[in-house]
Amino acid sequence: MKLAKVIALLGVLAMTLALINGFVAGDFATEGSWFISNPWGIISLVDLYVGFILFAMWIFYRESSWIHALIWTVLLMILGFFIGALYVYIQLVKSKDDWQKFFLGRHQVKNPEKGNQP
Repeated sequence: MKLAKVIALLGVLAMTLALINGFVAGDFATEGSWFISNPWGIISLVDLYVGFILFAMWIFYRESSWIHALIWTVLLMILGFFIGALYVYIQLVKSKDDWQKFFLGRHQVKNPEKGNQP
């Protein structure tokens, strides 16, 4: 789980630097219009948003509050996998080295042998 946390934090850092660079050095109005006029730019956006939707499905599945899931999903759609990496890191920390809790969230199987009630 330690490696997963490192990878998630590296993702947050990489996306933070990329977003800062884009906001400082880029011109979204000009470059964004070129991007969506290019067929491969459109394919890239479709690919990205399909990934967002699949990731959001996992968030909605594992979260106990649909409001929290909705907030995370909206942020994901706006800020991309900066939010995805941040979400993964936070859930890795909250799961306390329990992969089942990390992946399943509120749907995790309770194990009476470990003191959890079914």
